[in-house]
Amino acid sequence: MKTLPIEELRELLAAVSRHGDWHLLEIETDLQQTAFLLNEAIEKLSASFMTVYAQLLEQQSALKLLADAGKLQPEEMQQLQVFQDNIGQEVNKVVTGMQFQDMTNQLLQRTINRVNGLKELLHELSSHQFPMAAEDEHEEIRNFIMQLNQNFDQGSQHLTGNLRKSVNQQDLATGDIDLF
Repeated sequence: MKTLPIEELRELLAAVSRHGDWHLLEIETDLQQTAFLLNEAIEKLSASFMTVYAQLLEQQSALKLLADAGKLQPEEMQQLQVFQDNIGQEVNKVVTGMQFQDMTNQLLQRTINRVNGLKELLHELSSHQFPMAAEDEHEEIRNFIMQLNQNFDQGSQHLTGNLRKSVNQQDLATGDIDLF
């Protein structure tokens, strides 16, 4: 019976774990930066939107004063009402469109959780450092690989079971939306 290179197997598993962990850490960092940039952009967009909306309300108040004073013709009043209705519809579209931030944050957080779960699974590759006797190495390696597979399966099932497949809008008062 040929002797298996146990130390080389351990080194290979540890290297896979190290490299995988490093790449997953980079992915996690990129996802966190993406979430930060998204939040910053939405905050700025929201602030600008609210400023524009406040200006529109002031403009509508000024037009109402003109209308109440009789300085606008009925046709002009009717056209202004059409503009006001159109602006109201567009405001609702913008508010609905901004709900993507909440849903995107949920997706990013779920992805970060998956990355962390995968890092834990990869850690299993390098965490088994028990000594193996040369005469029992085949059986020990077989048991080690079976245990590793079980740990991967259990960890993967746990990770998958704890992460929802859908995201939903929760923060804005325009209604609930479920995606995926």
